[in-house]
Amino acid sequence: MSIISSNDRAGVLIPAFKQIALGGAVLLAIAVALTLGRYPITLADIGRFVFASAGLAPQPREQYDLLFNIIVEIRLPRVVAACLVGAALASSGAAYQAVFRNPLVSPDILGVLGGASLGAALGLFFGGSWIVVEVLAFVMGLCAAGLSIVIANLFGSASIIMLVLGGLISSALFAALLSIVKYLADPYNQLPQIIYWLMGSFANANLNQLAVLAPIMISGIIVLGLLGRALDALSMGDDEAQALGVPVTLVRYSVIFAATLISAMTVSIAGMIGWIGLFIPHFARLLMGPSNVGLVAASAAFGAIFLLAADALARSIGAVEIPIGIITELLGIPAFLLVLSRARKSWL
Repeated sequence: MSIISSNDRAGVLIPAFKQIALGGAVLLAIAVALTLGRYPITLADIGRFVFASAGLAPQPREQYDLLFNIIVEIRLPRVVAACLVGAALASSGAAYQAVFRNPLVSPDILGVLGGASLGAALGLFFGGSWIVVEVLAFVMGLCAAGLSIVIANLFGSASIIMLVLGGLISSALFAALLSIVKYLADPYNQLPQIIYWLMGSFANANLNQLAVLAPIMISGIIVLGLLGRALDALSMGDDEAQALGVPVTLVRYSVIFAATLISAMTVSIAGMIGWIGLFIPHFARLLMGPSNVGLVAASAAFGAIFLLAADALARSIGAVEIPIGIITELLGIPAFLLVLSRARKSWL
């Protein structure tokens, strides 16, 4: 019979405790975010509403209808959207940094965000509905990533360097095409819509849209999390990973596909939101350690909490809602500098 030491038990229990604590922190952040807005409500109000909805406690009809309108119809869609987008960008950033073995990689490494922005701009330019805009954003994001892979394979095997170069070419191409669309757009109607979309917003999020996208995005995050051990092997190099029996090409393209898929969906939901996929994985790595086993889930949790806080600021600090992309940049830059300073101390 094997004997497990107390140190071994601690090594297993401490990461599990951190994951449980992160899950609780996300739920608390969601509850707090639902209380914030022009009409103030409390956590007790939310609790009474939940019990009344479940038929466990009575509540006056007028009060129930008011809370239903505020919580479910107005705030819940954007809170859920902020969780999904933050989790997707942060987890895909962590996965990209692992598969490309570069801590400065973000979800836009293969041009997916630039392609999605072009798709949204085309939808607005041709006067399409919001559904058309979202579909075009998603499709063009996948096309941009696909173009990066095609370019990388034109010169033999798609090594990491060639994938990065393919991403740079794809990003430059779609950025140029986006500039053309903005130049041709009506400056009084279409151009303001395009610019506002590119700055990011959760104002158009709705539960019907999220009901379709959420299962796909959550599945993508789970896939990235399950590939954590394979990503740890890839971080040692392709030859070492192959020696350990890891199918390098299959794992690499599986990670790229899943991360690209959920990254493109974030743009279709909320437009361009930067910095989260770059610095949140570093923050999670400082707290959880360098192993990718559990790092993707931790990055998703921290990304959701960060974007919930940013969205709360965007809709609370002014008379008019501030685009979420502006808030994430203003918060992301000092946060990234702080993370870099802490990481530098650990390196030294």
